[in-house]
Amino acid sequence: MVVETFSKKIMASKILNTYVAASFFATIIFFVLNSEMYTPIEMIISVVIVTIAFKGFANIMLSMTIALISLDNTQDKIEFEKAANKLESLVNDLAIQEAAVQSAKNSKI
Repeated sequence: MVVETFSKKIMASKILNTYVAASFFATIIFFVLNSEMYTPIEMIISVVIVTIAFKGFANIMLSMTIALISLDNTQDKIEFEKAANKLESLVNDLAIQEAAVQSAKNSKI
């Protein structure tokens, strides 16, 4: 669940798409500046291949980030929050029961 949330946030931030777009435009600029050395078909094929390669590299970076991130602290935090919520609900139930007992005592007197 934590990994899914993290990866969804990364994908929603569009940082990987920005990375791929930057590599695409850098490749195009490279070929425009060196246009006398390459034919148009070489340029098109190279831009496509480089863009696909950088998209793959971006996905590898995302998967390595997810694989190498330490989730122990986050998992402990989630478990602590669940336990705190459960304890809070038990304390609230106890307060309700005490109030019911007090009202019963007051009505008998």
